[in-house]
Amino acid sequence: MKFNFMPLFDRVVSVVFGVMMVVIVIALIMGVLSLVLDMGHLWAEKKLRDGYHLVISDLLTLFIMIELLRSIVEYFSTKRLRMTFIVDAAIVFVLREVMIKLFEHKIQPDELYAMSALLLVLAVLRIGCVLLYQRDTQLDHEMKVKNQDD
Repeated sequence: MKFNFMPLFDRVVSVVFGVMMVVIVIALIMGVLSLVLDMGHLWAEKKLRDGYHLVISDLLTLFIMIELLRSIVEYFSTKRLRMTFIVDAAIVFVLREVMIKLFEHKIQPDELYAMSALLLVLAVLRIGCVLLYQRDTQLDHEMKVKNQDD
């Protein structure tokens, strides 16, 4: 007797991704509420720079969470993860770190060079993902046209 584990696997993956989506949505809501509350701290801070640092950091973190949520939603609609959303989240994460450290004046030149190289690699990967996606879309379209002609 042979048991097919694929339906069970698909169901477990759907449940896990569903739970992840709910957690990220709740975290996004909490993040936005926290951002609104932090705006009140801007008025209380004697140095606006300190208050802005917190707001900018929280805002960039929310962008990362949004990119991750987009990747999960894409998985539910196509049953595959699109690399572009994951790379976008990574790019936003590295940019967040660079921006925060630059804002705080706590970044060393070698660290800045390393993060710049990482950003370059991620950008090349992102461009490659887009080009491959366009090529696959074009090939799929050509195959559909060919099948309709036959």
